[in-house]
Amino acid sequence: MRLFPDSWQICEINTICSEIVDCVNKTAPVVEEETGYKMIRTTNVRDGRIDVNETKFVEESVFKKWTRRVLPRRNDIVLTREAPLGEVGLLRSDEKVFLGQRTILYRANPRKLNQQFLYYSMLSTYVQGQIKGQGSGATVEHLRVPDAEKLAIPVPPLEVQKKIAAILLAYDELIEINQRRIALLEKMAEEIYREWFVRLRFPGHEQVRKIKGVPEGWCVAELKELASINPSSISRQGDPESILYVDISSVGINRIDDVTPYTSANAPGRARRRVKHGDVIWSSVRPANRAYCLIYEPPANLIVSTGFAVIRPNSATPFTFLFFAVTSNSFIDQMTTVAKGAAYPATSFDDFEKAKLLVPTECLLRCFHEKTEPMFRQKHFLQQQSEWLRKTRDLLLPRLISGKLSVEHLDIQFPPGMGESVHDI
Repeated sequence: MRLFPDSWQICEINTICSEIVDCVNKTAPVVEEETGYKMIRTTNVRDGRIDVNETKFVEESVFKKWTRRVLPRRNDIVLTREAPLGEVGLLRSDEKVFLGQRTILYRANPRKLNQQFLYYSMLSTYVQGQIKGQGSGATVEHLRVPDAEKLAIPVPPLEVQKKIAAILLAYDELIEINQRRIALLEKMAEEIYREWFVRLRFPGHEQVRKIKGVPEGWCVAELKELASINPSSISRQGDPESILYVDISSVGINRIDDVTPYTSANAPGRARRRVKHGDVIWSSVRPANRAYCLIYEPPANLIVSTGFAVIRPNSATPFTFLFFAVTSNSFIDQMTTVAKGAAYPATSFDDFEKAKLLVPTECLLRCFHEKTEPMFRQKHFLQQQSEWLRKTRDLLLPRLISGKLSVEHLDIQFPPGMGESVHDI
């Protein structure tokens, strides 16, 4: 039984790419300051995207050394060969980046293959199955470079490739637009917080007297005066039949990357903390890593690990203010300073309760919430919309890449993101 239409070929990827380049260097020496030269690590490649916002920086001399074989450019594809294995991302920016260890770059031969079609093919179960099947290693699963160069790719006629890519890319471009809007909303809300409560240029600040640098009517309070820590846990008698579980490893900087469904009987022992709208979850391990996230309108059965401090604002403290307060640099510095342990520095929940925060007047808190809460709401709406777009794209992808959903007779207008590839062909 044929897996693909008769007019399609199956080709080794090295016969249809103009460039396949892996990182053969050791770990690049990084620097703390931003230099404009960024390293793509395996952790930057996830969910079909290459995140260039959370990267390590290097000096220009290192960048030139690491890019002497190939300089990554927009629309290049990056595959992770290890830790984790099989993540695929499309480079969507023109920033100066280079490959870190255990990554490999693919660039299609435009006379044979559309670059975006190759990207979606590598996300398909057909290619992902090969990657996982050829992965080896007793402790850490990895894909050998020779195997990564010989992956089998379905290759329909070029016009069909472009139509398939155009359909899927239309969804991804809408998701990308939403991501940019979300980033803008986050930046706007954070800037208002910093302007009002860090630089102290809040509305009417000119008329407010300062006492030892603190505006009159403001106070320094411990976090336990503004919020409760870990206020609610599930009990053996009150377990829901099924839960959606968030582990520490699933949380980055204000994002949850993975939610795992369990029946209560099979759930990990650490799946105990209940969360509700407006809570902030904060990993107590390695606070300098900034593993935290605001919980916004969660499902009723969302449960997080006991490794999190669940910070729940009291009735007088808007969650909008509390979120920025407990994710500020000054708060993180406090948590990092009191963390104990050499291998796994951790902050106790008592330390969270005793953390000091500068608290403005109730009137100013209310004003800040009224100004920023619509931004949080709009961000949540865009995240939900993007999730729907992803699910729809993921339903279409296997049917399109297998040829089960024919596109040959469709009249499709290519989106702007395909412009470069179309001209190359």
